[in-house]
Amino acid sequence: MRTALNLALSSALLACGGGGGTTSFGGSNPGVTSAPAQTETSAAESSSSSAPPDDSSTSTSAALSTSTGTSDSTVWDMGMPDFDPTQPVGCEGKVDFLFVISAMGTMKPMQQKLIASFPGFIDAIEAQLPDFDVHILVAKPDEKFLISDCAVCTTDCDPQGQPPYCGVMLTPCDKKIGAGLTFPSGTAASNIRCELDNGLRYITSDEPKIKDTFACMAQVGTGGSGRTGQAMVAALQPAMNDPNDEYACNGGFLRDDALLVVTIIQDTYDVDSLGTVDEWIAALRASKNYDDDAFMVLVLTTDIDVGYNQLCSWNEYYQTKNRLRLLGEGVEHGFVGSICEDNYAPFFAEHVSHLVDLCDEFVAPG
Repeated sequence: MRTALNLALSSALLACGGGGGTTSFGGSNPGVTSAPAQTETSAAESSSSSAPPDDSSTSTSAALSTSTGTSDSTVWDMGMPDFDPTQPVGCEGKVDFLFVISAMGTMKPMQQKLIASFPGFIDAIEAQLPDFDVHILVAKPDEKFLISDCAVCTTDCDPQGQPPYCGVMLTPCDKKIGAGLTFPSGTAASNIRCELDNGLRYITSDEPKIKDTFACMAQVGTGGSGRTGQAMVAALQPAMNDPNDEYACNGGFLRDDALLVVTIIQDTYDVDSLGTVDEWIAALRASKNYDDDAFMVLVLTTDIDVGYNQLCSWNEYYQTKNRLRLLGEGVEHGFVGSICEDNYAPFFAEHVSHLVDLCDEFVAPG
């Protein structure tokens, strides 16, 4: 949209004898390649949408009107298309962050690296979005609630209680896949009720301790499963996000006028999630009114399906691609990195500018 506007303005300036350059943000996705045919193919072609042709027209003649008085008034058409000045452009700082983190037994160091990199990621975004207005939700990766040893309990469960609940007062959302995770449980988990002043299951910009609260929620533990694809789809369902339903676990999280950023972290192949990659992408697109420029997907996962001499296992190469990689490659704005990097901060920092560009070009539905 900005490109079209700039081109029109440039044309008008040239018509008047002036000149000037145009500026636009690119819509390509460098570094992400289309996935080759596998047992499941990505939906890159089916999910991407092309902009409709510009069907605006302008008059090529000047309109001449004669008043009933003593002088004539001439209105000149400079070839400028008519733009609706009220059309909403940009996400105005509104970004909905959905984190889906595997709770499999090998994930403890990966969760720690995510928590360590999160503050810098958020600070970098806030610095470039003056009207910073975020929702941050960590999706429950499975239906389990399990504290195998009540001795880990402190303030929100009973160290003298009995597993698996250890006296925790649970709600239905505490055992629903895709629901906002506010009580991570099990081995290496927070094992406390993460404090949220808003009473919701996700963080908002007015949360006084955003980074501390995220650290509590993102420590999902290592006693669960790795159904991140399925958890993402569940978290995005309309019924789960209905702002008018007091029983909707994620009510109000997903906003039509906000950019969506999904981050998936899993160190293994996702072989357990229900559905296909195409169905996951379809759910993503439906959640954002089929606007492929309204969401971004970041995936940190194993790189053994890329080739030999990779970070995770230099002497292993699995030619069948991980479905999580196919998901990242199958959307317009998808980026995949190695979960075996020592530090995730560079991966997130690399894509902040792309996020900001998407926000700047975002057009809310309606």
